Amino acid sequence: MRRKRHSGGMSRQLSLFLYHHLQEAKTAIAGIWFAPLTSLMTIAVIAISLAVPSVFYVILKNAESVSQQWQSGTQITLYLKKGTAEAQALALVDNIKQDPEVERVRYISPDEALQEFASLSGFSDAMRSLSENPLPAVIEITPDSHFRTPQATRALSTRYATDAVIEQAKLDLQWLERLQGIINLIRHSVQGMAVLLIFGLVLTIANTLRLNIFSRRAEIEVMKLVGATNRFIYRPYLYLGLWYGLMGGMLAWWLCEVLILWSEHQVTILAALYDSHFRLMGLSAVEGGALLLASMGLGILAAWFSVYRHISEIEPG
Repeated sequence: MRRKRHSGGMSRQLSLFLYHHLQEAKTAIAGIWFAPLTSLMTIAVIAISLAVPSVFYVILKNAESVSQQWQSGTQITLYLKKGTAEAQALALVDNIKQDPEVERVRYISPDEALQEFASLSGFSDAMRSLSENPLPAVIEITPDSHFRTPQATRALSTRYATDAVIEQAKLDLQWLERLQGIINLIRHSVQGMAVLLIFGLVLTIANTLRLNIFSRRAEIEVMKLVGATNRFIYRPYLYLGLWYGLMGGMLAWWLCEVLILWSEHQVTILAALYDSHFRLMGLSAVEGGALLLASMGLGILAAWFSVYRHISEIEPG
């Protein structure tokens, strides 16, 4: 019997706890509804503060996608010395194939290279008049997808360039390094901008709640006179910060998607000029969810700092 009573008491306490929190959440959102102009301005500032770094994150995400596509075309070309026996060349090809950093290897014999050059250049008749084939054998190496960064590709090229039968190793990495440098610059800019704007977001929510607290100072004094604890008084403001954060995050996500849709047509036209089918990627469901969670967390954090400081200073006269 005691156990049943204890269990029933715990259940009742939990129900009352959830009921009070639900009522506080409703009261907080009602406060937003009854002060629409102030609330809309606060939500708009929060949304812009979150939308700007989110848009730059999307730009970074798409730039990295383009970089990965271009890195897929990264190739190392090894030119063999004239007179290298085909058996030596094929032995080197077999050795390269065993390398875990290599995805694909293609051997082009001097005859195949001459035929390919003749067909591409249009000088097939002139090629027939040559007394000997001037082109060397070539080995084309495509690095594995995990080793297509400039540093890894250069190390791979240097490793095989020292082989005795290799005359020259060709690797054009300058454009890839420049692209990587631009992406790193965007990444650092996004991080710095996000810190500044999030700081502004916290200040905005904290200032809005500070004004709300001061406008209800007499009510808070009465609540303290009848025995209300600071924790009880904090609760509606914490929910208010949560609602501000949630609505600001949702608006920021929407603004980000609108900007993507607005830019998509021009990006498609630009991609077509490079024979690409690239399409802009927006925030995924997981990334959007993370944005909402972050905005709600920041809202609660800003509200807690504001109410902890100002409500504790209010005491009945």
